[in-house]
Amino acid sequence: MKGTKFQLKVWKYLKTIPKGKVKTYKQVAIGIKSPKSARAVANACAKNPYAPKIPCHRVIRSDGGLGGYSGRGGIRQKLKLLRSEKVEI
Repeated sequence: MKGTKFQLKVWKYLKTIPKGKVKTYKQVAIGIKSPKSARAVANACAKNPYAPKIPCHRVIRSDGGLGGYSGRGGIRQKLKLLRSEKVEI
């Protein structure tokens, strides 16, 4: 994988989110021991060239909104992936 140290740390963490579960950008930031970096986590997700293999679609906003999705198909694909994993959105 190619990315910055921070991106790689985020992407590695994303692979630990189980199928059918979601986390917020803030929860991911806390999970990588960088609790004030929710925006940076969102940016790392946006730069993820390995979607959906590295499941950035499992990360949502704190208000329950979907946020973005940089994978092919955009936000519609994110919603489709989450629904296929039985996530209630």
